[in-house]
Amino acid sequence: MTARRRRDGPGPATGRGRKRTRRETGRRRETGLRSVAGQVFALEALIALLVIVAAAFVTFYQERRDTERDARARSLAVAEALANAPGIDEALASPDPTERLQDEVEAIRRATRLDFIAILGPDGMRYTDSQPDLIGRRAVGDLTRATVDGESYTEMFEGEPNDAARAVVPVVNDRGKIVGLVTSGIEVENIADAFRDRLPLLAGAAGGALLVAVGGAALVSRRLRRQTHGLGPAEMTRMKEHHEAVLHAVREGVLIIDSDHRLLLANDEARRLLGLGPEAEQRHVSELGLDPRTVELLESGEAATDEVHRAGDRLLAVSVRPTLPHGSESGCVMTMRDTTELAALSGRAAVARGRLQLLYEAGVRIGTTLEVVRTAEELAEVAVPRFADFATVELLEPVLRGEEPSEIVETATATAAAAEMRRTALSGARPGGPLQPVGDTVRFDVPSTPMAMALASGHAVVQPELAAAEGWRAQDPEGAAQALAYGMHSLLTVPLLARGVVLGMANFWRADTQEPFGEEDLSFAEELAARAAVAIDNARRFTREHAMAVSLQRSLLPRVLPEQSAVEVAHRYLPAKAGVGGDWFDVIPLPGARVALVVGDVVGHGLHAAAAMGRLRTAVHNFSTLDVPPDELLGHLDELTGRIDSREPEGVDGEGRRRDEGITGATCLYAIYDPASGLCTVASAGHPGPALVAPDGRVEFPELSPGLPLGLGLGEAPFASTELRLPEGSKLVLFTDGLLEDHGRDFDTGLGLLRSTLTRPDRTPEQTCADVLTTLLPPSPRDDIALLVARTRLLDRERIAEWEVARDPSAVSPVRNAAAAKLSEWGLDGLAFSAELILSELITNAVRYGADPVRVRLLHDRTLICEVSDGSSTSPHLRHAAATDEGGRGLYLVAQYAERWGTRYGRRGKTIWAELRAGGPEPAEAAVPDLDALEDLAW
Repeated sequence: MTARRRRDGPGPATGRGRKRTRRETGRRRETGLRSVAGQVFALEALIALLVIVAAAFVTFYQERRDTERDARARSLAVAEALANAPGIDEALASPDPTERLQDEVEAIRRATRLDFIAILGPDGMRYTDSQPDLIGRRAVGDLTRATVDGESYTEMFEGEPNDAARAVVPVVNDRGKIVGLVTSGIEVENIADAFRDRLPLLAGAAGGALLVAVGGAALVSRRLRRQTHGLGPAEMTRMKEHHEAVLHAVREGVLIIDSDHRLLLANDEARRLLGLGPEAEQRHVSELGLDPRTVELLESGEAATDEVHRAGDRLLAVSVRPTLPHGSESGCVMTMRDTTELAALSGRAAVARGRLQLLYEAGVRIGTTLEVVRTAEELAEVAVPRFADFATVELLEPVLRGEEPSEIVETATATAAAAEMRRTALSGARPGGPLQPVGDTVRFDVPSTPMAMALASGHAVVQPELAAAEGWRAQDPEGAAQALAYGMHSLLTVPLLARGVVLGMANFWRADTQEPFGEEDLSFAEELAARAAVAIDNARRFTREHAMAVSLQRSLLPRVLPEQSAVEVAHRYLPAKAGVGGDWFDVIPLPGARVALVVGDVVGHGLHAAAAMGRLRTAVHNFSTLDVPPDELLGHLDELTGRIDSREPEGVDGEGRRRDEGITGATCLYAIYDPASGLCTVASAGHPGPALVAPDGRVEFPELSPGLPLGLGLGEAPFASTELRLPEGSKLVLFTDGLLEDHGRDFDTGLGLLRSTLTRPDRTPEQTCADVLTTLLPPSPRDDIALLVARTRLLDRERIAEWEVARDPSAVSPVRNAAAAKLSEWGLDGLAFSAELILSELITNAVRYGADPVRVRLLHDRTLICEVSDGSSTSPHLRHAAATDEGGRGLYLVAQYAERWGTRYGRRGKTIWAELRAGGPEPAEAAVPDLDALEDLAW
């Protein structure tokens, strides 16, 4: 025993080791739920229990649903069969339906095994019932679905006499009239009895499944316990993770040495750093080929921290710790890491981190605005002083204007195309540099200059020593001498290329920094220039599109408002800074001295929105010639918008075109003001309502029916009109939401500001527009703003004449004579003959073919307006009579003598109007019959 202890090691140490091993083994062997096997058993049993309970619940619920569904289906089938049975409608119409139907219905109930069948009158009164004492009493529950809508349905009824699954079916006679109801059903208690019969089978199946699942889980758990030796999950996971981490995952070399200084374990990194082979385990440290200092350290048993030891051509930082800190005989663990390239890597990593950080900042700081000049300035500011002491950016003239470069060339011949540029940005670490200022023209005529070489190659060019750059000095000898005297000593130039097109040039200069530009700076400069070029090209494109959209938008908006007397108008239109949208306004004169006020907004920005606005504005003009009410006009406009959008093809491409080129989402507000009555009719298609300013300064926002935006109603949701009575001098303020909404301000806040701004009375529409924009206009509008202010006028009552006309041909002449007298009073004797002729034709037609009431109205505005109204909606048509026709020339004469004429329809009847302009040309008619004879002509 002594020899074996000496060979195996000291006796006390060995004994302690065996005792510790037994104690640890006993601690690791877990029982019950703390072991992996126990936890697997518990988990499987729990899952089985949950699955079985869930299945039982679903089966229970489904069985109950099926039983109720069967009961409702049976009830409905019987009720429908009885309701459609021949002769039941006659029985219900008989004097005593109960006598005729009670026995038959009760027989049917017993044959179908239903709990009740009842026949009711249309008012719910029972004619028959399975309980005779209920006959003559009104049925409980809401039966309107059957009595009013004529619908057959089933329901779970709760009430007297019993809760039941009930079916209700109307009885309809041959004329389609509901003459009664048939109700049938099964009581809930009987449904539940049928369901309870199935519960024992369901419970037995669930219990058997649970026993089988738990038994299977127990067998699996028993086998798993034998294979894992009762270890818990934490111990097994920790053992596996420790082993894998030490051997493979740890990026430091690890050697474990026993007390005899033999190698027990070496991980992958240690084998790589020390060059150890697969047979190194169990060998003495002196036999591993290690450096003598490293062997001495391992044999000494002393601890060490980050001592530098050599291993071949590597320098290793070594740390040693004993495995048993308090034991007399202990092994050790040595960790090591390679520090050979640490210093070089640290320097290069710091430079790389700085460049990456600068590129990140460039991505954030360059292109914050869609302005070409500002983007170039941002490029110069990013590069100074962290990359260069001075930076300049030169761009081609077309790029500054937002256009494509006039000469699109390949980079191989780009020198000739970009020989002249405009200096757009300059940034320096200190002021007073020798470089040309912003705005100067910069030329690259000498092919050997770094700038020309960069343009020719399409890549960055570095000039480490400017003093040796002959081409650069020959380009501008005086400027080169000043730059060298200032201290400029190194240059890096890079072209700004986007889509293969030269946009400009970026030049980076060093004067205060002693280190010149090197080859390692080229890739960074090209990356920086590439990001800036994309931002500049985006800004250029935006500038071009914005200019085109503004031009298109302004060309589509009214430049000069038409002359009219109904309102005094002022307007404003401001395009958004981020892109022109589809806002518009309009003032359209209408017959009868009326005027239409329009404001609208197409969702979106850019050319598509402006073009869509033009289409809508043209459509509104066209529809306004129909002289229909505002709600009807918006209905036509909505239908047109839906048709335009639906013409695009289906699929992804069509969807994109509908989104980009369609006009879905447009809103519109259309108002018609009549100065003769002071009545304003307004309708909205999803647009904010107007502001109404009374003559005393009181501001209101009338409640309007908002309607759906154009293109979304599809004709299913009609628009509604609202009538407003406006005193003379009232102001109607129409606007788009861009006036009220902006960053940090919602619609309601803007509405409050607008109200407070409009409260000041005695201001002209022009002053009102100016005050509103001063208060509400944001510094950088993100949406278009359209504003229209109209101050109302009323037509002088002395300039309006009205007559009621009886339905008698003899009544035409007195009205015609009265109209002639009124024209003489107005000083319009020159129009008397034409007006009398027109009135004779229109009144005669209304008397002969129209309906009461017949009214005549004359309006003396900018023109003389003759209106004849009647209660008929039939309108005459202009036609040319043949030479032998006795009639048919009436409307032809009206069209010849009137400046213009037409028909408008009201809620009831029509109005035919004609306008005469004083001093207008006389029609070229050879002979005109007398007015009394004209009354006998047919249309």
